[in-house]
Amino acid sequence: QLCAYVVADKPLTVSELRGRLSQEMPGYMIPSYFVQLEKMPLTANGKTDRKALPAPEGSVNTGAEYTAPRTPLEEQLVRIWQEVLGTERIGVKDNFFDLGGHSLRATALASKLYKEMKVNLPLRDVFRLPTIEEMAKAIADMAQTTYASIPAVEERAYYPLSSAQKRLYILHQLEGAEQSYNMPEFMTLEGPLNRERFEESFRKLIARHEILRTGFEMVHGEPVQRVHAQVEFEVEYGQADEEEVEDIVRGFVRTFDLKHPPLLRVELVELEPERHLLMVDMHHLISDGVSMGILVDEWSRLYAGEELPPLRIQYKDFAVWQQHEAQRERMNKQEGYWLQAFEGELPVADLPTDYERPSVRSFEGAHVEFEVDSELARQLNQLASTRGSTLYMVLLSAYNVLLSKYSGQKDIIVGTPVAGRTHPDLEPLLGMFVNTLAIRNYPAGDKTFASFLEEVKETTLGAFEHQDYPFEELVERLDVKRDASRNPVFDTMFVMQNTEDREARFEALHLTPYVLDHTNDAKFDLSLFVAEDNGVITGGFQYCAKLFKPAMIHKMLKDFLFVLSQICEDPNIPLNQIQCHAPSASRKGSLEDIEFAF
Repeated sequence: QLCAYVVADKPLTVSELRGRLSQEMPGYMIPSYFVQLEKMPLTANGKTDRKALPAPEGSVNTGAEYTAPRTPLEEQLVRIWQEVLGTERIGVKDNFFDLGGHSLRATALASKLYKEMKVNLPLRDVFRLPTIEEMAKAIADMAQTTYASIPAVEERAYYPLSSAQKRLYILHQLEGAEQSYNMPEFMTLEGPLNRERFEESFRKLIARHEILRTGFEMVHGEPVQRVHAQVEFEVEYGQADEEEVEDIVRGFVRTFDLKHPPLLRVELVELEPERHLLMVDMHHLISDGVSMGILVDEWSRLYAGEELPPLRIQYKDFAVWQQHEAQRERMNKQEGYWLQAFEGELPVADLPTDYERPSVRSFEGAHVEFEVDSELARQLNQLASTRGSTLYMVLLSAYNVLLSKYSGQKDIIVGTPVAGRTHPDLEPLLGMFVNTLAIRNYPAGDKTFASFLEEVKETTLGAFEHQDYPFEELVERLDVKRDASRNPVFDTMFVMQNTEDREARFEALHLTPYVLDHTNDAKFDLSLFVAEDNGVITGGFQYCAKLFKPAMIHKMLKDFLFVLSQICEDPNIPLNQIQCHAPSASRKGSLEDIEFAF
């Protein structure tokens, strides 16, 4: 790994240095570490004394020399950053994004700053001020605001649905969608298992979280949620050989009756005396990806005999708070941003398909997976760092380029989910908080990829700063013409799965994910799922099998990887020079007679 020693007449950030060097040399030549000196140590002959150069103390992730906090404000920020990033040693010159920060963590950081320091730091300022040194200076000049907690509401027979729940409740009613919003998880438990403690820990979870005792009904033509004081819950048990697991899994995922909670199903299958398959399924109306992590974390702590602190509020309190007049005023302000972003005629995704589009949207899907080459993955992260963006933004930009190449369109709308937990009070709750953002970009051919990435960055930051505005309200305000064969506003999704992992703390049990084929439900024409773990980038295309043949998606995948390699080789390449061996935008129907070269 390379280390650069720099002498300059002013302090320089690592991001500045990397950004400048990226314009002069390829990514593999850019140093991992940077050390700024007042002057270079010299030998008696006037040459650089290499032996006298100090060893770099900074993280390889940031390349910055470690500088300890010097003020109480910087010390407080270091502690908050440590909590958000899960990193111990953080200097005031370290870059938030070089330490593993991304949009989700930036949102969490802004949330913690609001709760603990009573300041509203816009999300784009986390990108503009990515070091503690810079952030502390800005916060010192900010006026403190009053922290407004979400209040607990009085007991009622029924409670309103949150905006996210309303959307899912309607989608659940569509023909063929009955199981499309189940959230099954499969894990192996290795070690001695105490069944009594196992069941009791789940019962305590159900008592702790009202959402696990919540059913959904229609009252006066409106869907509402009802919290039950008690519910019947039993863990199902079975015994099987390894080769029988696939059939067991298929039988486990079943339709939930929304009126009768818990919308939670748990089954434990003994594969060997001290090896079990744990299957947990919840309906999306009561859960999301973050909730699943909370559930596993709390379940493991309860199993270990730990007492959990009581929850001050429950999901129903959030649903009521969301309808409050003060929140409506805030939503009205956010609405203006979205209406401006979607002025004019909305584009309809015009991807070439192998089959005619069904008159009614089909949920029958399939998927193809991939792993990015390790060197290309490193280059993608380097590109994100040098451009002051995130891996999410780089991949979203590349996905827009791919869609534009295949469709011939220069106006692209892609959906992307956000956690929706922008208020700190929501952190410990189970429930459905996810909102969907419709992100509109314009990949015109005369733009360079670097300039387009900057546009995508600004668009993404704007969308994330206005992420509380419910997607279904945007659909209503846009007065989108309903088409039973399509989703409203967009038909393709981009999902960067960087939900924070929670470590399950068991005494003698080892919990690991059980790898199974992905669900074959396709909620959109095409969805790109990407995940990063320790520098390894994996992903997959999930697609509607009534529109595309597997060969088409495999070709699309190869094109996507080819786009990634080109933008890393030359970030300033014009979009119209990016090669993509896609079919002509005017060509519809079967693609079997088209040759592809990669």
